[in-house]
Amino acid sequence: MRDVFIIGSKGIPARYGGFETFVEQLVRYKKSKDIKYHVACMGDTFHEFEYRGCHCFQIKVPNIGSAKAVWYDIAAFLFCLKYICRHSVESPIIYVLACRIGPFAGFLKRRIYHLGGRLFVNPDGHEWKRAKWNKFIRKYWKYSEKLMVKHSDLLICDSKNIESYIQNSYKCYRPKTAYIAYGADVANSRILDEDETLLAWYGKWNLTPQEYYLIVGRFVPENNYETMIREFMRSKTKKKLAIISNVEENPFYQNLKEKTGFEKDKRIVFCQTVYEKQLLKKVRENAWGYLHGHEVGGTNPSLLEALGSTKVNLLLDVGFNREVGEDAALYWTKKKGSLSSLIQKAEELDDTERDVLGSKAKRRILTAYSLEQIAKDYEALFLG
Repeated sequence: MRDVFIIGSKGIPARYGGFETFVEQLVRYKKSKDIKYHVACMGDTFHEFEYRGCHCFQIKVPNIGSAKAVWYDIAAFLFCLKYICRHSVESPIIYVLACRIGPFAGFLKRRIYHLGGRLFVNPDGHEWKRAKWNKFIRKYWKYSEKLMVKHSDLLICDSKNIESYIQNSYKCYRPKTAYIAYGADVANSRILDEDETLLAWYGKWNLTPQEYYLIVGRFVPENNYETMIREFMRSKTKKKLAIISNVEENPFYQNLKEKTGFEKDKRIVFCQTVYEKQLLKKVRENAWGYLHGHEVGGTNPSLLEALGSTKVNLLLDVGFNREVGEDAALYWTKKKGSLSSLIQKAEELDDTERDVLGSKAKRRILTAYSLEQIAKDYEALFLG
């Protein structure tokens, strides 16, 4: 039996977030009986529970601002060490998602080595580029990333662009890397067009199938909401822009409202959050187009889900997104007029052209981002 301890996601069951979605999929599609997953979850109290055959442990995290995630990862790591020792776990793997605890990595690695285990790391994207951090925190992220690379036994990259970056930026450490992407499915939603829950959702936000563009993702500056909203306002489309995101009590939301005046444009609709997976999948399927502005991450699960569900996808033209979408999507830049022009182009596509793009997108998921294959690749890596 190989015990794999996963640290760094907010936990499962997943709501929003790349890591949370990834861990949910890893657990849901597990096939090997020789692997036992243990997943750290962030919470207000400490307790342990089972979820889909996975051992979950909730770590109580104090509200200490930007250091909260660092505290959480360290506390979760120490719990794993105690659990391994208490249960005499043989050859464990601690898999840390993101590079938040670099300054402590050397100490923690020695502890896991002492217990006969190994340290795996997912370096995520360029966290040190995120606009929400001040320059001091960004410097910490970059330094932390360096130390995580130095001390890890294996870095599992969800993007070939990230793997190349790690290999080129940290040659001095001769990092051992592996590439395994995230996954998505292409099965249609089980919800029908006449479903009462779906109709109620459309009624609540005054939306109509095929008469809206869609954005789904965390409401943070580096996902380029300002550019997408400004460009949509600049466009002449009569369709709406439905934004599904966690904007509640978000200072960025208020700042963006003041800068763009989007509340005056009746086409722009903030639809809060949708955690019911089949409903969200149906909303994706019924969108005229999907806008994706993620810039600093690796392979983004929200993008994969869009390619598996929405026919026309309009992606920010950066390496991460090109790597995923290839010729199955349309691309825009942050240059003024780029996205608004692309929206016009998307509306000029006939049904055949839309169907061709949709078929390419689904084929891209099936061939490169199958959930079953991703889970299988991880299991082979952990067991090997």
